[in-house]
Amino acid sequence: MHVLILSQYFWPEDFRVNDLALGLQERGHQVTVLTGLPNYPEGRLYPGYGVGGPWRENFHGIEVIRVPLVTRGRSKGIRLALNYLSFAVSAGLLGPLRCRGKFDLVFVVQLSPITVGFPALVLKATKGMPVMLWVLDLWPESLSATGAVTSPRILGLVRRMVRTIYRGCDRILVSSRGFIERVQKVGASPELVFYFPQWAESLYNPIQVDKDAPEPGQLPAGFRVMFAGNIGAAQDFPTIVAAAEKLKGHPDIHWLVLGDGRMRGWVEEQVKERGLESTFHLLGRHPMEAMPRFFAMADVLLLPLKRDPIFALTVPAKLQSYLACARPVIASMDGEGAHIVQESSTGLACPAEDPDALAEAVLAMYRMAPAEREAMGLRGRPYYETHFEREMLLDRLVGWMEDTARRHHMEAAIEKA
Repeated sequence: MHVLILSQYFWPEDFRVNDLALGLQERGHQVTVLTGLPNYPEGRLYPGYGVGGPWRENFHGIEVIRVPLVTRGRSKGIRLALNYLSFAVSAGLLGPLRCRGKFDLVFVVQLSPITVGFPALVLKATKGMPVMLWVLDLWPESLSATGAVTSPRILGLVRRMVRTIYRGCDRILVSSRGFIERVQKVGASPELVFYFPQWAESLYNPIQVDKDAPEPGQLPAGFRVMFAGNIGAAQDFPTIVAAAEKLKGHPDIHWLVLGDGRMRGWVEEQVKERGLESTFHLLGRHPMEAMPRFFAMADVLLLPLKRDPIFALTVPAKLQSYLACARPVIASMDGEGAHIVQESSTGLACPAEDPDALAEAVLAMYRMAPAEREAMGLRGRPYYETHFEREMLLDRLVGWMEDTARRHHMEAAIEKA
């Protein structure tokens, strides 16, 4: 097959869609990616990119076609809305012109926003190919949950937009079982909706860190509670910081944050105000290749989400990476993610937005015998291999893609007859 992946984000931005493209190529399929100029998460274009492109690149043999967009800036208000809309307009207008040749289908990776679905419908109309949509973020629910949009009128308009996109798709995949009912309620046909969770890249494995590796020197000695990912509103850093303050009496418990995001400045201010400089450490962004080594040096990995009905349905992508590395987990969240941690017996779960419960969970892990913690983490790997293993999921995806393309071609042939 020749698959056109449509995603607002792609390499050198660090998202799982990069591994998806490589996985399809590994299986002998031709892959082209239609995306924007990279600017996530800093909100400015990466070095080497500008108003003049480049518009065509090569990523390990995969053709990458880019279109212009308004950068995210500080990821707030009008600027973020312009970022979303500008990509949708550019990809809708330029995509059919720049994506030459014949494609068997367009696969839309809807991280956020849902507006990425509009250029897919344009490509379907102009190039006659079916559309598969992978829903990783529910709209308009995510907009209201993060506080980005509060106007009922605007949320209603977004819901109608989502309905139009869902009804134009030939198959819809959802990353959480909890999404299925919501997607169908908005307008997707039940027979077209399938559960397709995320996986972890093959580099995520249980490892031993060499003594001469660079990472040990970057971490404080003691009991390490580690979070890796976006420092944003959804990740509920107020609860994390409050729990850290409650455990100030245990100076050997260290909170380590690997990542960056728009709430980093707020977190830095809170660390200073609460006197947590010696136990709360913001270590910045690191390449994905270093993550398994950092995880191996953590005593427990942290999985937080705010309290909201939509987040209770969400399974954060980092959970698969945590499980694959066989490390114990504390889930400070409600719903699906917490259920997986409990079902796999790979950690502890506590309610979202409850600093006392999070502090108690950390203390429970802290007081646990190291061998018991290690055994807890090791139980996550077989659970991962059963439910989220990369090759199994990619094989399943290819089967759905081939079936969708075949059905579309048969229907087109019948219409011509």
